[in-house]
Amino acid sequence: MRIHIATDHAGLEFSTQLQHHLAAAGHEVVDHGPIDYDPLDDYPAFCIRAAQAVVRDQAAGIETLGVVFGGSGNGEQIAANKVVGVRAALAWSIATAELAREHNDANVIAIGARQHTFEEAASFIDRFIATPFSGEERHARRIAQLAAYEEDGALQPDPRASTGQPDVLAADDSSFDPEAG
Repeated sequence: MRIHIATDHAGLEFSTQLQHHLAAAGHEVVDHGPIDYDPLDDYPAFCIRAAQAVVRDQAAGIETLGVVFGGSGNGEQIAANKVVGVRAALAWSIATAELAREHNDANVIAIGARQHTFEEAASFIDRFIATPFSGEERHARRIAQLAAYEEDGALQPDPRASTGQPDVLAADDSSFDPEAG
């Protein structure tokens, strides 16, 4: 399988170890950076390029996934999720890595490299790669809803509509105040 990876300075040492680990397992690893340690570098471009490559390869029928990581993995996950077609999941355990693939058909895993030992993080990534999407109808349905929203902003009907309560996010004259709750 082809694995696209990206990080920032916080994950550079982890990246080197991970590339060796994945290659030893027979995967083709594509590194999207960084190349050198720079404590002021920014992860978005690295992670977005890796995510774009995952989507591009999957569209071409290439079996591929992505791994993005940094200090916490949060920003890297957010960056990857900006790419249409990416479902990046932050994993912090074997269970979250497995469920990301099994239930959400995640195609990118985000890891907090400063939150785990290399062995722990590698085990999450290995499980993520090894776990197939279940294909269960309820999960496929939910993923299709996310894809529809990405494409044209379509949402399922608001269940409050049948109770007479307004959809506060859809009403033009909404007095909804997110600060007030």
